[in-house]
Amino acid sequence: MEFEKFTGKTLEEALQKAAQAKQAAVENLTYTIVEEKAGFLGIGKTVEIEVYCDKDIQKFIHDYIQNYFDNAKLDGETVVEKDGDDFYRVTVNTSNNAILIGRNGKTLQAFNRLVKAAASGAFKRRVRLLIDVNGYKQDRYEKICRMAVRVAKDVRRTKVDAALDPMPADERKAIHNALAKMADISTHSEGEGANRHLCILYTPGKEVE
Repeated sequence: MEFEKFTGKTLEEALQKAAQAKQAAVENLTYTIVEEKAGFLGIGKTVEIEVYCDKDIQKFIHDYIQNYFDNAKLDGETVVEKDGDDFYRVTVNTSNNAILIGRNGKTLQAFNRLVKAAASGAFKRRVRLLIDVNGYKQDRYEKICRMAVRVAKDVRRTKVDAALDPMPADERKAIHNALAKMADISTHSEGEGANRHLCILYTPGKEVE
């Protein structure tokens, strides 16, 4: 992916031009110096930089998904919003939700990894994102959290730890947050890759805020 280039007599001047063009603060720009020309006796000195900002990442994610829809001849509307440092929430509305979500969300999980890898590769940095299709993820969080609460109550009653089925990081986090304030219960993740899962542990005397 090629980034926009800006030139100035100094780095500061080039960054100011980029900030004005992208309507972003200088501190929110990521840049690489492409070329520096010293000029003759300091006259004609220039600095050329490649620059991108959060809006460029959002546009890349949006266009990547929309191109997928166009190539697959699927309808879809995509909205990308930044939520925290290097994290982007992607909302997709489509009539083909079953195709994109797949059984138990496996297709959506794979698509999420694909888009994340593409964005991270394009910008040469770790880009975290979460794609939700027609509100599936929110419904999924509510469902698995209810299940986890039931399991946690059994763990507290029997004093026997339990391991849940493997699930992606965002779902494990949702359960962790749901059980964080439950007395005598703690959680942690185990396993690697597709086998990574959450364990619900009996932790007597755990302090709750």
